[in-house]
Amino acid sequence: MKTKTVLVTGANKGIGYGIAKHLGLSGWRVVIGARDEGRATKAINELKALGIDVLGWVNIDLKDLDGIERAAKDVSERFPELTLLVNNAGIPGDMSVDSEHTEISVIRETLDVNFIGTFAITKALLPLLTKNNGRIANITVPSDISPYWHPLAYVASKAAQNAMMGVMAIEFQQHNTPIEIFSVHPGPTTTDLNGNMALPGFHDIETVGQKFAELINDGQNHQGEFIELYPIVKED
Repeated sequence: MKTKTVLVTGANKGIGYGIAKHLGLSGWRVVIGARDEGRATKAINELKALGIDVLGWVNIDLKDLDGIERAAKDVSERFPELTLLVNNAGIPGDMSVDSEHTEISVIRETLDVNFIGTFAITKALLPLLTKNNGRIANITVPSDISPYWHPLAYVASKAAQNAMMGVMAIEFQQHNTPIEIFSVHPGPTTTDLNGNMALPGFHDIETVGQKFAELINDGQNHQGEFIELYPIVKED
């Protein structure tokens, strides 16, 4: 039986924690990606208390490109059986302002973390994932702009992630690279990232984590797909 080992970035809280929890409950061995040892340790202890096989944590700060290289080396040495990378970590940018009032510095920072950082950790782990016939799942939002929710910095950074996924999926197929990559939109979810917003149609972390685990474990190939766990419902 193929070893099922997953690295979830930003797994110490929010959707990342829910994903790590429900993948762990479904039999995956879990590696926590986090920026802070204390928060990582707290998450690990909570997950282990549920009987989940947590292998450890890796210091991943998506703003630190040199640190990302060190993290990838650490993963390759300590968890050489890695078969799934979940790119979940990210920052919101300033969601309180419209595009006209969005600072250029906020755009740059959000792209640096959510796109450049995500690409960097993905690129750094490609050799290991190729060796293990692995998979990459990006937690993202639709590139189509919603009239109901459209913070510029965040949406732009996720559109770039979606483009990365699409390009890589085509190249993996063209080059016969044994990696599967796809994007997953959890749908409206109550998290710290959106100030714990809880409006009609929003889901909680438990629901999203369970649904994501079901997707990962469905035995299907999702190469190049954009999958919505809970699509945004249009208002009347």
